[in-house]
Amino acid sequence: MADTPQRSLSPDDSLPPVEPPSAAFLVQLFLVPGLIVTIIVCVWLAFHWLAHLGNDPQAYVRTLRRNNEGRWQAALNLANDLRGPGGGALKSDEALATELGRILDDEAKSGRTGEQTQTLKVYLCRALGEFSIPAAAEPLVARAENVADPQTARAAVEALSVLQTNLIAADRAAADPAALTGAVIAASRSDDVPLRLAAAFTLGVVGGPDAVDRLLVLAGDASDDVRFNAALGLARQGREEAVDGLVEMLSLPDVPPAAAAADRGADAAQSQRYKRALVVVNALRGVALLVDTTHQPPPKSILDRVQAATQDPVADVRSSAAAVLKKIERLSVTPTG
Repeated sequence: MADTPQRSLSPDDSLPPVEPPSAAFLVQLFLVPGLIVTIIVCVWLAFHWLAHLGNDPQAYVRTLRRNNEGRWQAALNLANDLRGPGGGALKSDEALATELGRILDDEAKSGRTGEQTQTLKVYLCRALGEFSIPAAAEPLVARAENVADPQTARAAVEALSVLQTNLIAADRAAADPAALTGAVIAASRSDDVPLRLAAAFTLGVVGGPDAVDRLLVLAGDASDDVRFNAALGLARQGREEAVDGLVEMLSLPDVPPAAAAADRGADAAQSQRYKRALVVVNALRGVALLVDTTHQPPPKSILDRVQAATQDPVADVRSSAAAVLKKIERLSVTPTG
């Protein structure tokens, strides 16, 4: 068979035909990456702007007055700035507190609903709670009384506990202490357990005869958590009626991890053990509060539980119990002249 003659190949034969780029290709190559970069820059600028609002308190007000969905972020940033190291001047800014109160009232009366509105009201309450002036109390009192909106009422009640602590530290008082106490008592009568829980804690911070009377009722609440907070509030006020609740808290048994996991599952068991440890540590803090207020050692029923807690499987419980025992021991030491 005769050999077939071979044609030599040129470089052009091994490459696909060259065509001019299409418009769609150019868009993908240049426009799409450009849009991505633009979005990233805009997001960075937005966060940079929000982060620097604290340099101008009125910038917060202007942002919060705008009817847009991102206002809650400004309220959150303001609350964080008030808590931060540079928040001292903001805490005493009466004009800012008054304007924030108006914005909160306007939002509550607007009739708007939805997650964005709810989040805004919650963070406005938290921001107002960080102030150290009486002007911040009135809008929080109004929201705490409105138990028809339990989420906002809870945020307001929690904020009132922080505000009351700040006012005491600044040697100030709310303009109308009776109204403040009355609002928290009203919240404590709600069917919403988280709201009653917050109210029980705040009543312990606020104090006074009416608050104590309500705490005595809450000490028998059907909810364990509400009873526990009521006991802590009574301990803060130096009341012996706190003893039963503190003993109940200190008596919660620890469930071994394996047994708890077999009964409830690993995640639920871990959550249960964490909550139990938190309750016991809070009870030990309550015992410390009772000792600090009464300047007397606690009853034997509590002392026995504190001593037993020094052998608890949880390290935080053991260390807290040891600290309480040292506090109690110092009561018997007579100062030398």
